[in-house]
Amino acid sequence: MDPTDGGDTLTDTPAAAASRWSLAVSRRFQHFLDKSTPHILYRWIGLCLIALIYAVRVYFVQGFYIVSYGLGIYLLNLLIGFLSPQVDPEIQELTDGPSLPTRGSDEFRPFVRRLPEFKFWYSITKAFCIAFVMTFFSVFDVPVFWPILLFYWFVLFTLTMRRQIHHMVKYKYVPFSFGKKRYDRKKQAAEDTAALVRD
Repeated sequence: MDPTDGGDTLTDTPAAAASRWSLAVSRRFQHFLDKSTPHILYRWIGLCLIALIYAVRVYFVQGFYIVSYGLGIYLLNLLIGFLSPQVDPEIQELTDGPSLPTRGSDEFRPFVRRLPEFKFWYSITKAFCIAFVMTFFSVFDVPVFWPILLFYWFVLFTLTMRRQIHHMVKYKYVPFSFGKKRYDRKKQAAEDTAALVRD
């Protein structure tokens, strides 16, 4: 097709067709992710199945321990991001200095994670899928003595979680919310009556 005859040569090229196809797949995948956002339980069950498939693959192949170790370190990094607040109180205290709240809205701030739950789940799922694909290439099967890697990972996990728990206690935050607290009307009325009787 000659560009001078008014035809659009850009849409007819294989690169343009591949680009359109890639964009369509990307949009469909993003739509699937958006629809899966409210289904927390099903997403985590799917992740557990993916992790189980990966573990079975590594068990039967009897190799790729260095890939598993790297996966474990990455998962530990994601867990720390999930348990950490978006604004670290330690850094904020160093930059601003200790201060009292100046407004009523400063007193309570809900816990905002550095790594939200959906991104945490999505990153773990991607990591397991990438590690699973890596188990099909022998270049990643580096011979190592896996008990040492496992022991080192447990030591790293213990030290990191101890530091994280100490940080939570020091700055008085809990990274988990169990929903809105509900009060029983009968129990509350009985407590109010008991308080009136005491007065």
